[in-house]
Amino acid sequence: MEDLDSYSQEAFGLLKRLISTQSFSKEEDQTAGLISDFFTQKGIEIKRIQNNVIAYPKDFNTNLPCIWLNSHHDTVKPNAGYTLDPYSPIEKDGKLFGLGSNDAGGCLVSLMATFLYFYEKEIPANLVLIASAEEEISGKNGISSIIEELPACELAIVGEPTLNMAAVAEKGLMVIDAITYGKAGHAARNEGVNAIYEALEDLETIRGFEFQKESPFLGKSKVTATVIQAGEQHNVVPDQCKFVLDVRLTDAYTLEEAFVELSSKLKSELTPRSMRLQPSFLPEDHLIQKVLDNLGIEKYGSPTLSDQALIPYPSVKIGPGDSARSHMADEFIYVEEISSGITNYVNILEMYFNLLKSKSHEALAKG
Repeated sequence: MEDLDSYSQEAFGLLKRLISTQSFSKEEDQTAGLISDFFTQKGIEIKRIQNNVIAYPKDFNTNLPCIWLNSHHDTVKPNAGYTLDPYSPIEKDGKLFGLGSNDAGGCLVSLMATFLYFYEKEIPANLVLIASAEEEISGKNGISSIIEELPACELAIVGEPTLNMAAVAEKGLMVIDAITYGKAGHAARNEGVNAIYEALEDLETIRGFEFQKESPFLGKSKVTATVIQAGEQHNVVPDQCKFVLDVRLTDAYTLEEAFVELSSKLKSELTPRSMRLQPSFLPEDHLIQKVLDNLGIEKYGSPTLSDQALIPYPSVKIGPGDSARSHMADEFIYVEEISSGITNYVNILEMYFNLLKSKSHEALAKG
């Protein structure tokens, strides 16, 4: 393998510049410009759609499969526990501190370096690099807004801090607004139908509710009541009780299937806020499964959401850094994790390409 030191050094320098540039969700204009300039200065064709940046291969071959390399450049806002300047990339004790260093700047620059590594090489696939916006809020102007602008892919590699383990399944999210109706009356007299009491039966059902199907990677799906609101005056029996359900779903369900199962057990009127954040699972017969097995990369099911939930193609979530450090005060990534992340991505793709070539040769021999 070609020496990756120069790619690691360039990626590390770029990460420092990204940390120094504020990029809250919906406010990523400057980092989008920084990433765009990084590619255009190298003569690489890009397309910027709002704050999403797409980099294309040198010669796109429509006869070859496409692989997306995706990570995000938006960050959450720094919390009150920071003792360091979140926008100062500080190196100390083998760590690089700064907001977005771990989630997901390290993954993004590692994927960008990987894209550059293969850019001038003859490979049996088209690599497309996607630096997406609004990932932290699953925003509508993030990756979901550019899916139709992108070439269809047979695999998406989603860069998130996973300690370089491979998340082959990811939970989805559905938020449901529920409402139970009663009849208003005076609290001092035996009047009306109390909507709070009407809701109690459903809330008891929810507390003990278990979805019927279970995932081998992610276990059970879960529903939790998280917000409740009823009444405005102490002496009036409320005629409505509203509550919110947070539903975390495994790949055993689509959001639509889970909604039907849940609705059949509750009396309240249920309205899902969105059906966008679907659970995902990598098909067992997908070529990348063999790559992960051959390289001895540990597989797991991820409880956290990412752009993987919005990508309508087979995907695997993997990258340098640790999810446990995401959104923490004084966020950091180990300096060594950048180089190991690049090496890991390159190894995965090189083996994937070799298997693609083998499949092609086998097809020709049979043909």
